[in-house]
Amino acid sequence: MNWRGETAVTDRIWASLPYLLPLVDSLLFGVYLFRQFPPLAVVFSPLLPLLALSNGFLGLIIFFLIFLLVVRNSNINHFIRFNAMQAILIDIVLIICRVILQILSPALQGGLLLETLMNVIFLGTLAAVFYSVVQTLRGQYAEIPTISEAVHMQVR
Repeated sequence: MNWRGETAVTDRIWASLPYLLPLVDSLLFGVYLFRQFPPLAVVFSPLLPLLALSNGFLGLIIFFLIFLLVVRNSNINHFIRFNAMQAILIDIVLIICRVILQILSPALQGGLLLETLMNVIFLGTLAAVFYSVVQTLRGQYAEIPTISEAVHMQVR
């Protein structure tokens, strides 16, 4: 839905860039798929240097920079702020999934259930990011249930 008017091409490109954050963070969940399908690993290999940047303290700094400098800055176009906040919320879901899997991994012992959960998280994130980027490049708001509702509450 495009309810704030037309968006410029440059705004569309800037609005799609924050989705790199959840995409890069989801690569950790794709380990099993990359082992089973090596061509898939080749497709995502250009993002591997960004994975080193997103882990640890630097990833947290990037997270807060996007939030404080983009989402909370009312001088920036609403379309860009909406997509930045949506990318942040997708990343928060990934962080929660990572914590839950770290708690459950001793019980799962690297078995089929762990592989399945990690594959579902990776593919779900990939689908959400791909959908969001395509909608953003089309100049429309990517409406993901529950996440977009939370974004609408945060970004005014």
